[in-house]
Amino acid sequence: MQRQRSLLALILVLVIASITVLARIPIRLGLDLQGGSQLTLQVKPTEGKEITREDLEAVQKVVENRINGLGVSEAIVQTVGQDQVLVQLPGVSDPEQAERVLGGTAQLDFREQKPGSETQLQIEQQLRRELKAKQDELRKTKDEAEIAKNQEALQRSNQAIAALFERTNPPLTGKNLTGATARPFQTSDNWSVNISFDAEGGGRFAQLTKNIAGTGRTLGIFLDEELLSAATVEVKYAQEGISGGGAEITGNFSLEEANELVVQLRGGALPYPVEIIENRTVGATLGRDSIQSSIYASIGGLILVLIFIGVYYRLPGGIAGIALVIYSLLCLSAFVLLGVTLTLPGIAGFILSIGMAVDANVLIFERTREELRAGKSLYRSVESGFYRAFSSILDGNVTTLIACGFMFWLGSGLVKGFALTLAIGVLVSMFTAITCSRTLLMTAISFPELRKPQWFCPNLQASRKSEPEVGS
Repeated sequence: MQRQRSLLALILVLVIASITVLARIPIRLGLDLQGGSQLTLQVKPTEGKEITREDLEAVQKVVENRINGLGVSEAIVQTVGQDQVLVQLPGVSDPEQAERVLGGTAQLDFREQKPGSETQLQIEQQLRRELKAKQDELRKTKDEAEIAKNQEALQRSNQAIAALFERTNPPLTGKNLTGATARPFQTSDNWSVNISFDAEGGGRFAQLTKNIAGTGRTLGIFLDEELLSAATVEVKYAQEGISGGGAEITGNFSLEEANELVVQLRGGALPYPVEIIENRTVGATLGRDSIQSSIYASIGGLILVLIFIGVYYRLPGGIAGIALVIYSLLCLSAFVLLGVTLTLPGIAGFILSIGMAVDANVLIFERTREELRAGKSLYRSVESGFYRAFSSILDGNVTTLIACGFMFWLGSGLVKGFALTLAIGVLVSMFTAITCSRTLLMTAISFPELRKPQWFCPNLQASRKSEPEVGS
């Protein structure tokens, strides 16, 4: 009995926690529900070069940075196939603006800091750090007006920093960069970024570093007019500059920051043109209609299921209905906590997992009825029903999870969303069917007024009389 009370307390805590999560954190909605823009970018290879997976991921990173500049929250950027990037921008009603921002290749270049701007650069960099920290906080509040206002201030700060540097002549750009790798620097917590240039870029880099060596001025690395890194050059390179076609960028980088800079450098160095081959808009009205229809379908299906199992299975059916409500709360709160973006296929996966939860209860209740008809006591019949049905429930759910795993691994976009929501639903349904239903049912039969076999199996006496006796 103590174990049942502990499980009841656990279930109550989970229900309260789920309601709290759903009340405080909104569910993330996908493009098909919220409306917005969807663009497909085609990365075109140049003559003599092929697009690798690393190149495509670098393009993806650059696109993500540009989307952050748009101030779009919960945007989805993912690679498709070998040479495409899919961009979904929920809530964006101006696809032309997104196309202008995402339409070109990233511009990477190396610049020399102007004399006498050392103090001003420190002030501007501190201001930019504060604005970026504020932007991260504003994205959590989803205050679009404040996000746009702060983004404008951030752009002005980037322009002010860029004005403190001047381009070399001839320019040293990402076209001259041949590679970038992250390496440990002095300690395992301090990382640097090693870059390498082609022959032409190596000569320009040597001249650039010669000009600023020992002056206190910095070498600015810009990506899309935004300063990525400002590095000083030691005085020992004042005679010839840094030669050899390579350099090491240090700046107390963590491993994550160094890897991010490597990806940005590679993305900026991509020589491949990017073309938008599809730009379509999903209206907010369609999104609202989809949500409304999905809610009606979910509630209607759940009510019909509850009525059926309540009428057919009597008391166990009513308890299963309570378990299904608990299942729905746990499942939706899991979507919120795991950051699942809910789409129409995702809702379909959730509704399908409700059917899986009902199927588990049906197996348990039918086993219980078989045990009652065999003449066992009510308590032993219920225990045996859960025990004997477990293997069937486990087999069915494991095979479904395997299918979900393959869909998530091999699929993309909406297919992944369907697989993820279905997998979460299956896992939660196993918990509610085995733990919640069993605990609630065992608690119910502990009350004498509910301990009537007819409430578990109608016409039980008639079914027992109709069975032939042994030896007849």
